[in-house]
Amino acid sequence: MKIKNLSLSHYDELLNLWREAGLPHKPKGRDKKEAIEEQLKAYPDLFIGAFDGEKLIASVIGSDDGRKGWINRLAVHPKYQGKGIAEAILKEIETRLHKRGRKIICVLVEDWNEKSIKFFVKNGYILHKDIFYLSKRENLDI
Repeated sequence: MKIKNLSLSHYDELLNLWREAGLPHKPKGRDKKEAIEEQLKAYPDLFIGAFDGEKLIASVIGSDDGRKGWINRLAVHPKYQGKGIAEAILKEIETRLHKRGRKIICVLVEDWNEKSIKFFVKNGYILHKDIFYLSKRENLDI
């Protein structure tokens, strides 16, 4: 397995990985190619993939709001789950966010995704049951 930066040329592979891993995404909104391209320009070092040869088997996207680092879209292909790949790319994104000076790293996980919640708790993240996530969206596709 090799961990390296992703580029826009990986877009189709990325969407396929998310589908195969069961990760919900918004291909007409925040995950459309143009939106990913903008995010890549802003955070080229925070788009990370794990590869088995040329095959994209895992991904994580980070972002940096200037105060906190954020982990988004961590996914591992089902055939490669349970092999430490998620932990490896998590550590890589954490390292890169720490290099940017982020001392707080956050992740949002939907309440139905118990597997992801357990994964992040196991890796030192604190589940805050007293914090609610609210959003205001221009439309439901973003």
